[in-house]
Amino acid sequence: MAGHNKWSSIKHKKAAADAKRGKIFTRYIREITVAARMGGADPDANPRLRAAITAAKGVNMPKDNIDRAIQRGAGGDEGANIEEVRYEGYGQGGVAILVDCMTDNRKRTVSDVRYAFNKGGGSMGESGCVAWMFQQKGQLVYETEGLDSDALMEAALEAGAEDIIESEDGHSLEVLTEPADFVAVQETLEKAGFTTAMAEITWLPENTVQVEGEDAEKLLRLIERLEDLDDVQNVYANFDISDAEMERIGG
Repeated sequence: MAGHNKWSSIKHKKAAADAKRGKIFTRYIREITVAARMGGADPDANPRLRAAITAAKGVNMPKDNIDRAIQRGAGGDEGANIEEVRYEGYGQGGVAILVDCMTDNRKRTVSDVRYAFNKGGGSMGESGCVAWMFQQKGQLVYETEGLDSDALMEAALEAGAEDIIESEDGHSLEVLTEPADFVAVQETLEKAGFTTAMAEITWLPENTVQVEGEDAEKLLRLIERLEDLDDVQNVYANFDISDAEMERIGG
């Protein structure tokens, strides 16, 4: 999964921005609701719900919001017609893109996603065309300011973490786990006094594609266009854009 930490860093920063406008809360409320509907309201007996709650707490979602989402899902009415669907495609430079959605109208959603791909200069592919390039992992991000990095690394590895990666700018540490170990590792680190900046079950690319110049600009706009769709839960991609390029584009 070489190079994936650049994408993780971008997603981390975007998550902070999304939280300010509430979009990320909507995404987690939907996930919690569906998880509770499918597996019940008890997090101890519902691993998917436990993971969703952990991720929601990672973006500081209020407990009341979490509890209401669980109650709606367990009640069976809210989210009863919502189904999960994944779309796959390509962006500039042949970058692989996964788009995970939750929808009550599959026709609307596929139309919106296809339009976003086409409008952004990408193309939708067949099911399975790029998913094989990604691995599902638990991902915990910790900001390094004021952090005892050595203590975190030791505690994470003892708790069962698979890998720990420092971001290229040195501002954060990323703890990777197998999905089944995600909640246990996060809870262990929380009890040890480490505050999670971001926590989620994600799909990380095994290899990345270097993108630069106009392609990089268009690719980022395409991904943002996809993420802004109401039915989209997550977008994953296997690009790598240099720090210099990111600064240029951001400027």
